[in-house]
Amino acid sequence: MTVFVAVTGASGAIYADRAIRALAEHGVETWATLTPTAADIVRHELSLAPGDLGGADARVTWFACDDLSAPPASGSSCADAMLVVPCSMGTLGRIAGGAADTLIARAADVCLKERKPLVLVPREMPLNLIHLRNMTALTEAGAILLPASPHFYDRPASIEELVATVVGRALVHLGVPNVDQPRWSAPPDR
Repeated sequence: MTVFVAVTGASGAIYADRAIRALAEHGVETWATLTPTAADIVRHELSLAPGDLGGADARVTWFACDDLSAPPASGSSCADAMLVVPCSMGTLGRIAGGAADTLIARAADVCLKERKPLVLVPREMPLNLIHLRNMTALTEAGAILLPASPHFYDRPASIEELVATVVGRALVHLGVPNVDQPRWSAPPDR
């Protein structure tokens, strides 16, 4: 399995880092790109060089964000699934509008036309009507909108555990096999 991870210029670089780490842990080949703004955010939020996302164990092939000749841009050689994490509202809007002017927007367009999983993890609040309409259009087109909203029913004790709840759900929706994701069950006293 190959997953294309696109990192955009929204706060939440930790989600991208942990997603790439998790894909490596599951033996998934990972292609990746990031926007220039995302690179700045990675440096600021994680104190990492952008190419170090996912750590030393990650098997990542990096592509330039403006490289429309890269494999993810073609339906004949695209990845099996795509994850945009975090997904800025600007990127979400370009994808919803079909403006395939960057590798991220083009690869997302390819996933939609080829009916491959496309998971977008927006990290923005509050949402305005334009955001909601773009999200609706993408959902209608077949994308999965998975806002960075961690769950609390397994009582996470750290930021890492909160991030893992979002990343785990994203991997499940990408179709990554053997993802151990906590499931809700009623408390025993009920």
